[in-house]
Amino acid sequence: MEIDDIIPNGKKLSIIVFSGEFDRLTAAFTLADGAAAVGYEVNLFFTFWGLDVIKKKKWHSPVGQGFLGKLFGWMMGGVSVTPNSRFNFFGLGPRLFRFMMHRKNVPTLEDLIGVSHDLGVNMYACEMAMEILGLEKNDFIHQVKDVLGVATFLDLSEGGRTLFI
Repeated sequence: MEIDDIIPNGKKLSIIVFSGEFDRLTAAFTLADGAAAVGYEVNLFFTFWGLDVIKKKKWHSPVGQGFLGKLFGWMMGGVSVTPNSRFNFFGLGPRLFRFMMHRKNVPTLEDLIGVSHDLGVNMYACEMAMEILGLEKNDFIHQVKDVLGVATFLDLSEGGRTLFI
């Protein structure tokens, strides 16, 4: 199987980042960075729980508009407290992963996010999910290029492979 059979046109990868879990976010950013490093156009579309990883606030904080928005913002936490999808151990799991990654000289989730910016990965926030959660563009890290609706994201993704993580 050739790479062109896996990625149409061989040069575009779009990832819908729905999960806010450490292991899945690490996989999404690893794929994005790897693809960008070998010349792919990479688009990350963060929606619902995935929005948590791109918030400026790295810890539990009442980010969002209105009571429910602030409550969800606080409960979601931020990149520093993302849970694992399995073996979370009340928050200890991601810390153990970060420790093991550091010992093996493997980039952590935070490192991968920084590398994404350096490699030109396009990061977009989902307009509808932001509206529901009471978030605004200025709640996110500066690497977020724009706020998009689904139709615009689908236009950006056309001609490449789209993954849902």
